[in-house]
Amino acid sequence: MRQIEQQVLQRALAGDEEAYALVVEVYQTPVYNLCYRMLGESGEAEDAAQETFWRAYQALNRYDRQRPFGTWLLSIAAHFCIDQQRKRRLHTFELDEVAEETLPDPTPNPEKVIGQLEQERALHHLLAGLNSQDRAVLVLRYWYEFSEEEISQSLSLTVSAVKSRLHRARLLLAQRYQAAQPQTVVGRNHYGSPAF
Repeated sequence: MRQIEQQVLQRALAGDEEAYALVVEVYQTPVYNLCYRMLGESGEAEDAAQETFWRAYQALNRYDRQRPFGTWLLSIAAHFCIDQQRKRRLHTFELDEVAEETLPDPTPNPEKVIGQLEQERALHHLLAGLNSQDRAVLVLRYWYEFSEEEISQSLSLTVSAVKSRLHRARLLLAQRYQAAQPQTVVGRNHYGSPAF
């Protein structure tokens, strides 16, 4: 995630609207990506990102300058998305888009690309089955590489609660992933050679 220059941030914190527009420009992609991963639908993610920037602007005077600005901003986005999920109680994702973090292969192989798309869809589907707090913890940890302490501050949880949620969510994802995999049956091919 790109960092904003301190002087631009200081001007934005002092109420300079042009400086805040630069802040939005720098952080719009990470905020949108977090919202998309949490909500799973591009239109809702755009609305959530816009609401995040509006809420952050209104709360600039409460920003703790001891924390990284990006962490503070993403915590606002995560809380808003958790609230949205609680309101709708919808546990499915509509995946019309591919995550932006996928790096393009210089020698694209159609089978490889399709395989990657299927894996991403499966992951988003599995994430959709988690409760909103567990999903937020995983997204912040593995997509944004927040430390357990940063997640704790962002979601107003204790560090031990973050560790517990990470462990439980990873275990649940692994179990659901295993259950979703096609089971191969080892047996004799009745139409082929008995040697196979």
